[in-house]
Amino acid sequence: KSSLTTAMNYLLSNRDGLTCYLKDGYCDISNNTAENSIGLLPLGGKTGFLVTAKGAKASAIVYSLIKTAKANDLDPERYLKYLFEKLPNTANFKDAETLDQYLPWATKPQEKC
Repeated sequence: KSSLTTAMNYLLSNRDGLTCYLKDGYCDISNNTAENSIGLLPLGGKTGFLVTAKGAKASAIVYSLIKTAKANDLDPERYLKYLFEKLPNTANFKDAETLDQYLPWATKPQEKC
């Protein structure tokens, strides 16, 4: 029941998640890059958008799309516009296979954005 035992049990029970960076060269060993990027978000402001859980979740989704677009050499504004124009008119847009076609590394977004 020592602190060391608690830490070791945590490490062992989360081994897959803690070692995923070893399986994929694109994964960082830490989340510093992500945390530094999020630090650029305005907190609160007049709207208080990030104050609520729903606002924080919405911001995280949009910000993830922007950062992933940049990481895949897309123009984030064009990519978001592409998504907002195409996804609502796509049949089964909640289906994983359909959504795969809209990910930043997919062929169509690479051509259009």
